[in-house]
Amino acid sequence: MRRRLATLLAAAAGALALASPADAAPADKPQVLSSWTQTSAASQNAWLAARGNQSAWSAYGFDWSTDYCTTSPDNPFGFPFQTACARHDFGYRNYKAAGTFDANKPRLDDAFYADLKRVCATYSGLKKTSCDSTAWTYYQAVKVFGSSAAVDGSKAV
Repeated sequence: MRRRLATLLAAAAGALALASPADAAPADKPQVLSSWTQTSAASQNAWLAARGNQSAWSAYGFDWSTDYCTTSPDNPFGFPFQTACARHDFGYRNYKAAGTFDANKPRLDDAFYADLKRVCATYSGLKKTSCDSTAWTYYQAVKVFGSSAAVDGSKAV
């Protein structure tokens, strides 16, 4: 019983650290960065909330800059991919700065695709099929062409 209580308290403390950035130490930056770059909708929502309140996370020194979908359209065929591209840029730029980009790139690209699929899930019929196809194309492009050049701000996918 005591071990279970200690485990629950440790988990609650970790959740509070992520929920209240003013109290969290910058030493937790890798953990926070990882939590915001997963494939889940919860991860995407946590990143969106933090992006809306960047000043609360200023001690972490995150790079929030983005060129959205670089040289590709941000809203191809009217599909709003801009936010997915911004989160993808966030992951690329911050993992590059941490020196762990190569190890994390596959997950970042998978999270990007998951974000795009969530956009497409709001459509049905032929429009959904078209969105899914466009999302797949964007995903394949970042898998192949996404590189440190995109992270450094030069024009690349």
